[in-house]
Amino acid sequence: MPRMSDDVRVRYRKYDRSLHWNMEMRRLGEDEHGVWLGVPADNVMRKGHGPDISFPEAYVLLFPHDQWWTATFNAAPRSTEIYCDITTPPQWMSATEVTMIDLDLDVVRKRGVPAPVLIDEDEFAEHQIRYGYPADVIAQAAEAAQWLMRQIGDGAEPFTTVYREWLTHVE
Repeated sequence: MPRMSDDVRVRYRKYDRSLHWNMEMRRLGEDEHGVWLGVPADNVMRKGHGPDISFPEAYVLLFPHDQWWTATFNAAPRSTEIYCDITTPPQWMSATEVTMIDLDLDVVRKRGVPAPVLIDEDEFAEHQIRYGYPADVIAQAAEAAQWLMRQIGDGAEPFTTVYREWLTHVE
């Protein structure tokens, strides 16, 4: 796999285009699952324009091609091993910036627990009204969440071993 190289600005936004989670990461490479970015331990990110939030563990982020989700894979000992955000398909604005709309639903697997859980359904329902999500966006988000629940629960890749190799490049 290639060494870490280019810096990439990652910008999650809400449906009204307001800035949500945002961070700077390093491009690790690309495989059949998508583009992989990573950061070493003791990295920071921001929620909106707020202060830096420190993350003591390394993690990698997968941006799959043309899918309605992104996936974060955290190094141990972080209790959340996999955290998938349901989003619009990631849009590469340039080689150094990627953005997507966070659609509230998240699929999470805790370390040592085989079954994933779906969270933030209440926020998804509330934001459908607040932001006026179109029916096709609601359907795509729900479909992506159910697909991720099955894939992670069934031990499909890249949710089992593939991400572990990418983590070795940032730990």
